[in-house]
Amino acid sequence: MKTADPELMRAINRLSVLDTIRRNGPIARIEISKRTELSTSTVSAITGSLIDDGLILSRHEGDLRNAAARGRPRVMLELNPEASRVVGAKIAATRMTFVVSDFCGEVLSEFSLPVRIDRMPIDVIADLVEDGVRACVMDSGLTLSEIDMICLGIPGVVEHRTGVVRSSPIFSDENVDFAAVMSPRFGIRTIIESDVHAVTLAHHWFGKARHLEDMVLISLERTLGLGVLHNSQLFRGAGGLSHNLGDLVLGSSADSMSRLASLAGESAILGDGPREGLYADAVRLGRGISHAQTLIKAKDAQIMSAAERAGDAIGVTVANIVTLFAPPRVILVGSSLALGKPFIDRLTKAFNSAIPPSLADVSELVFDDAEDFFWARGAAAVALYELYESPWSTTGPAL
Repeated sequence: MKTADPELMRAINRLSVLDTIRRNGPIARIEISKRTELSTSTVSAITGSLIDDGLILSRHEGDLRNAAARGRPRVMLELNPEASRVVGAKIAATRMTFVVSDFCGEVLSEFSLPVRIDRMPIDVIADLVEDGVRACVMDSGLTLSEIDMICLGIPGVVEHRTGVVRSSPIFSDENVDFAAVMSPRFGIRTIIESDVHAVTLAHHWFGKARHLEDMVLISLERTLGLGVLHNSQLFRGAGGLSHNLGDLVLGSSADSMSRLASLAGESAILGDGPREGLYADAVRLGRGISHAQTLIKAKDAQIMSAAERAGDAIGVTVANIVTLFAPPRVILVGSSLALGKPFIDRLTKAFNSAIPPSLADVSELVFDDAEDFFWARGAAAVALYELYESPWSTTGPAL
């Protein structure tokens, strides 16, 4: 019988310890041992190495002057915020949002660039992304040489391992090797990640799934995305692929197929609005959802019908996902939530009707309207997770 690769097991154990300190620190070694189910000697060896590498800090809890009288002070461990800095970004069709964070995931600076980039030439998009990254780094008081990694969150189907964007609404071409385009501009490893995976990790680290090991997230924007967290890790497909939920088939006939995007995608919803005037201009400028709110408040029959139809389709889809994964929580995010009551009420009703009775009390639906900076912070978390997994020496990560 084959035994596990010792180097791999050491890396897995090290990541487990480091992530436990991140989630629960300051924390004592004995508590790390309980939470990770690693022996105290293994935890001591790993934390000693992490201290040597400057990734974690130790501090004494108690009064050292009276240690003899009161017992030995406990040594508590926590992440060293200055061990590394990363950049995270959400690249959307009409706005690019950037954050710089420290090793603990705390934001040092934010920068937003409201510019419509969809269908621009790749080199132009790359120029704008580079400007945004450099501006955000400068605002943090750092230089690019002090940044260890960059993660760019992109909508669409993304191969995490290669940095290839198979398809995205912001690119006119398919199979764009965006990592190869961006990395030479910075001289720093640049990760390309699905924006839905980034916001999933953001919720796991900082948001509404902070204390959960398993959850599902659905993003409702120009693309419909799916994020699955299992055992505190993102589930990715072959090659690190993200999931385009909009391609899910909900029905078919002899000569056609009905995909989720054709019922609940942003284009499908907005297509039922006026063909001219202020609303049509807003759609062309990427502001259609915000103007759809105005029509819904005015009880416009067409747009309300489109919102309800989308809610029905998403509700059934969520029920199918819960049937497959049975997560304790499903978080729904994205611009389509701004459609409000007609959309959310129909979504909830359709979900309750479609979910099997045996699973009716399993999953909680949570609606979240987090701003773009939260998504960018999730991209920074993706970069930090990569660093946590990387072998380090006292001179920094060996990538």
